[in-house]
Amino acid sequence: MALPITIELLTALMFGSLIVVLLAGLPMAFVTGGLAGVFLFLFSDFGMLNMLPSRVFPFMTDYQLSAIPLFIFMAAMLERAGIIEELFEVVYKFIGSINGGLASATIVACTVLAAMVGVVGAAEVTMGMIALPAMLKRGYDQQLACGALLAGGTLGILIPPSVMAIVYAVVAQQSLGELLVGAVFPGFMLSGLYILYVTIRCYINPRLGPPLPPSERVSWAEKMRLLKGTITPILLIVLVLGVIFVGIATPVEAAGIGTFGALFVCALHRRLSWIALREASIATLKATGMVMWIFFGATLFVGFFIVKGGQEFVTEGLLGLGLDAYGLLALMMVILFFLGMFLDWVGILLLTVPIFLPILKSLDFSGLFGFAGLEPKDVPLWYGVIFMVNMQMAFLSPPFGYSLFYLKSVAPPEVSMATIFRSAVPFLMLQALGVYLCIVFPGIVLWLPRLVYGG
Repeated sequence: MALPITIELLTALMFGSLIVVLLAGLPMAFVTGGLAGVFLFLFSDFGMLNMLPSRVFPFMTDYQLSAIPLFIFMAAMLERAGIIEELFEVVYKFIGSINGGLASATIVACTVLAAMVGVVGAAEVTMGMIALPAMLKRGYDQQLACGALLAGGTLGILIPPSVMAIVYAVVAQQSLGELLVGAVFPGFMLSGLYILYVTIRCYINPRLGPPLPPSERVSWAEKMRLLKGTITPILLIVLVLGVIFVGIATPVEAAGIGTFGALFVCALHRRLSWIALREASIATLKATGMVMWIFFGATLFVGFFIVKGGQEFVTEGLLGLGLDAYGLLALMMVILFFLGMFLDWVGILLLTVPIFLPILKSLDFSGLFGFAGLEPKDVPLWYGVIFMVNMQMAFLSPPFGYSLFYLKSVAPPEVSMATIFRSAVPFLMLQALGVYLCIVFPGIVLWLPRLVYGG
């Protein structure tokens, strides 16, 4: 027999216990599902236990989710082909002669890598091992060097193919193709903001990022020779994204093309071996397993909360604040930012999107400062991109931003954790500016999907 409980007390118990067990160090993949089972048993009848398979099975059979292991495997194979090292070498030889050139080259390389890998960890760690020592060796300011790496590495969240976009599309029932296309301009906009900031700072104070000495610069003939090694992976990116943009293939089919192409590129670089295949397969299995277990647990947790009236409780609470549509959106952005200090992005997405998105779809976003607003049907796509930009901030926000610890794991001993924390602050502000621009000018997100898909 279910115990009687009010929704206010249930909310405090559910989310309070979630915070406690996560702070105790237990993995989120099992915490959310375990707590959901406990609360189902205590505060529901046995008939509601049927919610367990009914919530999990649709996700297990969702076609779009099959793109996750394919894109992760593609990233793992390209990493083992040595593409990342070659790419950085090419870019920094091209623009290393300008002030802050190495830091800008790191951001450019991370931008291209984001279009290859779709995940943050691989780009952050690998570029940290390659680019950070190169910058410090040439006298770059530690905070500028670390900040460029941190910010560039998080672009994998946003620029397609993005694993986060796949998960959001499934949860929000949003077209994955539209979401991937909509993330292109915001991703390149942020990359441009990072490069502009680095360049301006290094021209104001050249000691922060001195140019390469003349002895290390190469001729145009040598630059062209270096460029030859990056043609095939760049063609692979163009192929994978191109077939999505022109509608030849679905994102899942494009992921399959990308996986085959990554094997081909690996073979061209003479890095294709059984060992590489085994390592890439294990990395894919671990990453996919982590995402899916969090998926299952969080959907049970949120599903129970919604069934018990949590959606109505949160909606009434937020609407009762008397804020307009943009005020509520700003409050949600602040909540997401603080959650990002402590939780993994998968958990944040699965815990908040099912609750926040229905509220946003009921509001009127008629525009700010006289600029154009958006129609209700565009809200899921627009919010999805804004959410992903916000999650970039979560990866950089102290004290537990994942990117901060990825970089510390490969940084030289003289780079302290405090330095890494401080280096993230100006780039956090740039990311906040990116969120603001996407909110005020929704066309940044919506123009390209409308062009490609119509509507």
